[in-house]
Amino acid sequence: MATFQDGCIFCKIVKGESPSESIYEDDDLICIKDINPASDHHYLIIPKNHIANAKELKLEDEPLFDKIVDTVEVVAAQQGLDLGSTRTGFHWPPFNTVNHLHLHVIYPVENMNFLKRQMFRPNSLWFVSTDYVKSRFNVAS
Repeated sequence: MATFQDGCIFCKIVKGESPSESIYEDDDLICIKDINPASDHHYLIIPKNHIANAKELKLEDEPLFDKIVDTVEVVAAQQGLDLGSTRTGFHWPPFNTVNHLHLHVIYPVENMNFLKRQMFRPNSLWFVSTDYVKSRFNVAS
């Protein structure tokens, strides 16, 4: 059973109370098109359970996190993305605009403009890789 937070736009999307363009969904996740895309393809993989952000992930969330990361390959195959030209990552608080965990999937990186390249610069103070987030689980255990 999913947990929701009042006023969260992604919780509203998961519940079907707010419009979005969904491209993938299963029991645990939904993947939608970003309303402000950084490149030709920009998707958000969102857990249905409300988790505020990547910093808030706990050890018991690791299987869900792994599923989020594995879903990148599902979305890439479905949408015809070349993973070699795809950027994934999480905005790191306080630099996140929506307080509901979501993984960005952006393709092709080469078509991002200068500003978007800065916003989604890998392993910066504000945008971190899935590997970085995964490493925090190992520290927590």
